[in-house]
Amino acid sequence: MDFILNFWVELGAWFGGLLSSWGLPPWAVDLIADFLGVLILVVCGVMAVLIFTPMERKVIARMQDRPGPNRVWPYGLLQAIADAIKMLTKEDIIPTNADRALHMLAPLIVAIPALLLFAVLPWGPGLIGANLNVGILFIVAVGTIHVLAVLVAGWGSNNKFSLLSAFRVVNQLLAYEIPMVLCILTVVLFTGTMKTQGIVEAQTVPYFIVMPVAALIFLISALAEANRSPVDLLEADSEIVAGYMVEYSGMKFAMFFIAEYVNMFATGIIFATLFLGGWKFFGLEDVAPVLTPVIVFLKATFVIFLMLWFRATYPRMRFDHLVGFAWKFLVPLALVNLFLGAAVVKITANVWGQAVLMLVGNIVLAAAALFIVNRAARKLKDAPALKRIVAVER
Repeated sequence: MDFILNFWVELGAWFGGLLSSWGLPPWAVDLIADFLGVLILVVCGVMAVLIFTPMERKVIARMQDRPGPNRVWPYGLLQAIADAIKMLTKEDIIPTNADRALHMLAPLIVAIPALLLFAVLPWGPGLIGANLNVGILFIVAVGTIHVLAVLVAGWGSNNKFSLLSAFRVVNQLLAYEIPMVLCILTVVLFTGTMKTQGIVEAQTVPYFIVMPVAALIFLISALAEANRSPVDLLEADSEIVAGYMVEYSGMKFAMFFIAEYVNMFATGIIFATLFLGGWKFFGLEDVAPVLTPVIVFLKATFVIFLMLWFRATYPRMRFDHLVGFAWKFLVPLALVNLFLGAAVVKITANVWGQAVLMLVGNIVLAAAALFIVNRAARKLKDAPALKRIVAVER
């Protein structure tokens, strides 16, 4: 890994010296370097689309016992390229009564923050764009811009279905951001740092084992934040005809499409960083440190596979049930888990002691949550109004 880091550092220094030798001022050299950095991020986003679009279609097709894309050689793996060609050749249409400025601005607002997340995502010891002291806070802050982008797209399109989606975004995304942040705070309590690399280095045991409740809440909230089925009610085609994207076509639609898959990839890396030990894998990172980016990529791919599994398994939820599940169940559960984590950290400073106590507390907390949910379901089943509805249906 030191060789790789030195290679990239020396390559950057050589390129900067080459630009300076051409007579360019320092500000111009920095500007070109920043432009190349942005270009690399864009390429990473495009690669995420090229990889995970065929993966999603093939995985879901396999689970639903159908072939999936199989015409674009080989085995349909180039389907994403065919989709890109189709979107590039489609006509760009702007509704007559739409707010032209907002309609054009929304695709940029949704795509750029998705790429900015990669600046603080760790790929190995020292392999990070910017190891900020508040890296996790940066992720939360940039991630919330997606809410603004969807709201702008829904409002600026001047379409009743888009407007309904804009109303939903404030309700759904903000509701699920709260339990997500509470789970992140639990991890920050245990590690004592907001640096993404520091969080990975502090995980002697992956936090998915230590605090499974927080990991599960984070994964469910991430599904809602990424607008993935079964919680994709911002663009529910069976209800609001693609929602906030209904008036977009061509490359503007492709920007939303790219942002969705880039967000999925970033979410997978964030989950791997917080709960799966990042680049750590049973000491392999010490034996072969050059494989640390591969380890992070494979863990992120596993998280994305779970998202696809959920999409192929569960039907879309009703909107009031979805939001009620966040406010009435996930938020209280995440709060209790946060208080439990604070108590464990206060009781002992030993890493293994904290891990054991937190795991036991999570088991008790999960059992209590299941008991409460089961009791509430029984009360609902025995409700007189529900019995009358069942009698009428029969």
